[in-house]
Amino acid sequence: MITATGRRSTTGSSPFEASFGFSRAVRVGDRILVSGTAPVEPDGSSTPGDAAAQTRRVFAIILAAIEELGGTAADVVRTRMFIADPADAAAIGAVHGAMFGKIRPAATMVVAQLLRPEWLVEIEAEAIVASPA
Repeated sequence: MITATGRRSTTGSSPFEASFGFSRAVRVGDRILVSGTAPVEPDGSSTPGDAAAQTRRVFAIILAAIEELGGTAADVVRTRMFIADPADAAAIGAVHGAMFGKIRPAATMVVAQLLRPEWLVEIEAEAIVASPA
């Protein structure tokens, strides 16, 4: 969706987007903001597997939203990782490192209680693209 002000947004497969009233990602000018993204499959179910598998799914959702709005992984300047168990920090961090090791965005990792008990990770991202859409 594109508004009169040039604000663009995209939706994903989160079962909460419509009922909670948010977009998967929003682009205004050269900035793309990606909402907290949990490991959700296209049918709305939770991604099975360990923290690394869930983190790979989360980054796939995030990157798809960024790409839909004209950005790439190289445009990511910040991530915020919310993890349910500190014991999963190394596994989640390793997936983050594999994705962004050369880019090295600013990053935060916080232990938090997530909305669904099966979710081990939820991640936000911000990107700045070279030129406005």
